[in-house]
Amino acid sequence: MDGSPTTRDGAEAPFYLPQGDECALFEAAARHDLPLLLKGPTGCGKTRFVAHMAARLGRPLYTVACHDDLTAADLVGRYLLKGGETVWVDGPLTRAVREGAICYLDEVVEARKDVTVVLHPLTDDRRILPIDRTGEELQAAPGFMLVASYNPGYQNILKTLKPSTRQRFLALEFGFPPPAREAEIVAAESGLPADRAAPLVRLAGKLRALKGQDLEEGVSTRLVVYAATLIAGGLPVERAIHTAMIEPLTDEEDVKRGLLDLVTAVFG
Repeated sequence: MDGSPTTRDGAEAPFYLPQGDECALFEAAARHDLPLLLKGPTGCGKTRFVAHMAARLGRPLYTVACHDDLTAADLVGRYLLKGGETVWVDGPLTRAVREGAICYLDEVVEARKDVTVVLHPLTDDRRILPIDRTGEELQAAPGFMLVASYNPGYQNILKTLKPSTRQRFLALEFGFPPPAREAEIVAAESGLPADRAAPLVRLAGKLRALKGQDLEEGVSTRLVVYAATLIAGGLPVERAIHTAMIEPLTDEEDVKRGLLDLVTAVFG
């Protein structure tokens, strides 16, 4: 399957190289109005996948980066003063519901607990969004789809999705691509030839093996692409790796030295 097919209006969809049948599963979920949960490590392609699929399906996409202070009102909307008048302004979730768009909640477990309560009536056969402040009860327009993601590796007892919420979604698990596939992705995204991208991917694999030991999280495909982009632009390999694949992972000097030993082992 081509990584960048054209959309329904003839434009090119954002590049995404499938790892399996995830595109077909997303299309099936969209066709049957089913919500979808994406699980996987940071930087493995979840957000790009959603953007790619929204373009392929010709659906508008509202992306919300969830965080500790995100409230239900941030998603649904609120009254604001405009020109001396108090007017209601829809939030991104409400706009998606009205328009039949895709609403993507990135790292949904980072949001406050009242957010998941708002999602529940949208993730069953009712497909409604009650807006208490206006008294409306919106029926989701045809084409509306709710997609959420989170990184299970970061979760703790205070930040998890309740089983009652998880079981309202279909779920797809994402991981880092096999090395040959990842090198192809890195080459396509950065412009660096695949044979030069391959050693960066090998290094990424060794760094990921340290997750849970010296590192809290392994290096993402995104960071590998950053390193490759710098190299393709003329930056020396060692400097690009240090800037994109070592410094973002840790502030501990002794850990950095150990990681640089891995760089030497891979690149000589």
